[in-house]
Amino acid sequence: MKKHFLPLALLVASLAQSQPKPAAGDRLPASYSTTYQAPVFADPQRNEKIAAVFPIIDSLYRQHAEKNHFPGLAFGIVVDGKLVHAGGFGYTDVAKKIAATPKSLFRIASMSKSVTTMAILKLRDEGKLRLDDPAYLYIPELKKLPYLTSDSPLITVRNLMTHSAGFPEDNPWGDRQLDDSPADLLKLIAGGLSLSNVPGVTYEYSNLGFAMLGAIITKVSGKPYQQYIDEAIFKPLSMTHTVWEYTKIPPALLAHGYRWQDNAWLEEPLLHDGSYGAMGGLITSVEDFSKYMAFHESAWPARSAAETGRGDGPPVKRSSVREMQQPWTFNSLSASFKYPSGRACPMVSSYAYGLRWSRDCDGRVYVGHTGGLPGFGSQWWIMPEYGIGVVAFGNLTYAGMGSVNWAALDTLITTAGLKPRMIPVSKILAQRKAELLQLLPDWSNAAESKLFAENFFPDLSLEIRRKTVQDLYAKAGTIVRVGDLIAENQLRGRFLIEGEKANIDVFFTLTPENPALIQQLDFREVKK
Repeated sequence: MKKHFLPLALLVASLAQSQPKPAAGDRLPASYSTTYQAPVFADPQRNEKIAAVFPIIDSLYRQHAEKNHFPGLAFGIVVDGKLVHAGGFGYTDVAKKIAATPKSLFRIASMSKSVTTMAILKLRDEGKLRLDDPAYLYIPELKKLPYLTSDSPLITVRNLMTHSAGFPEDNPWGDRQLDDSPADLLKLIAGGLSLSNVPGVTYEYSNLGFAMLGAIITKVSGKPYQQYIDEAIFKPLSMTHTVWEYTKIPPALLAHGYRWQDNAWLEEPLLHDGSYGAMGGLITSVEDFSKYMAFHESAWPARSAAETGRGDGPPVKRSSVREMQQPWTFNSLSASFKYPSGRACPMVSSYAYGLRWSRDCDGRVYVGHTGGLPGFGSQWWIMPEYGIGVVAFGNLTYAGMGSVNWAALDTLITTAGLKPRMIPVSKILAQRKAELLQLLPDWSNAAESKLFAENFFPDLSLEIRRKTVQDLYAKAGTIVRVGDLIAENQLRGRFLIEGEKANIDVFFTLTPENPALIQQLDFREVKK
């Protein structure tokens, strides 16, 4: 019989939504480990090493701005939930020569999208909507949408969040809809829309989909989506200088947008706020947006500590922020990707909830988003496992920040010698290692030891295992020391048995039983 499997992330979310909802304010499961230790950074000099790289980072952004004719550029580095370094070059207003600084307010375009999805998740967490609800429940005009095929599934809220609704890529067109009214949006939908794909089968970037998410927030919350996001997200994070309408900004802080044409800067007209602001309308500063980045960083690592935030508390739970950052819709595989240094490292990318998720050949994960509109370009990345992030704004049409941000992060990691968080060894892993060493190399009383799961010896007999290990010990010679256990997670790890002539790598993984037993144990010679 052919088996059909749901994508893991979708299955997990679906199961989670089918469970009884916790009481308001409940932040912990009914039962959780009191011995679990969250991953930590092991290097006590980490912050000092990062700070030593700042002059190089300054130079990278300055050179990028000059090379690409940016009127102005502002950037920031966020480490462990704090803006630790920021700077600016050039002008936000060329005619008046107003300097660009970390306080300057730039339109950040599609960087706005994750704020919209965070608002959706807050409404979901409050039980006011479900991500797999058909979108027409909140936008009735969608009920008459003509789908491409008779077997098309209905467009869901989650489809809109992950660019999988089947709408065509609409960057050039969508950029010019920013100031459309809510009535304009509903009239467009009611008039019938064109689809490029069947919903739920592929990624295709849709600004229209995010405008619909804004309309859903307005419908469910009972207030304009801008007001809801201001109150539910920005206020708790003390983001007091993030706005939707440029006319509300003091002239000395507002970044004007430009395009480079005929060797001169030509000012682009600024659009007012409107129904498409949910896809790209936010105006903010490096200083203010760093608070939002810090909140995303604070979701890691998963832990049992109290939920914390600024001001009135966190906008959403840490678990919801981590959910935002998971890969939901596959986007691309860049087999020829190279960092600006020239180092080749293939990169896979997916779309999360209003965020992009990328993972390179070294296992480094990046979460963030790019923004681009006439007059502006921006990008932010955080690296959850490294606790670092960068953000950069420019006031040039579709100003590309990708290459300089990759360079900044790669330089920080390489020059400062940064490592991801270390997973502490769990009590059961340490216990199983100690018990295992008592048996080696002769496997004395192994069958009676109660260390091994029921599959262990049927998978490979005791006799074969004994001979394998004894042969490796013979090659290693006198055992000099046993190395520290390096945990991959709570139930899997490896350590090194060091001999005079060779070393032995030992890997083992435990079962989901309680207490957990050894289900797999591998030995490998490591020549000196």
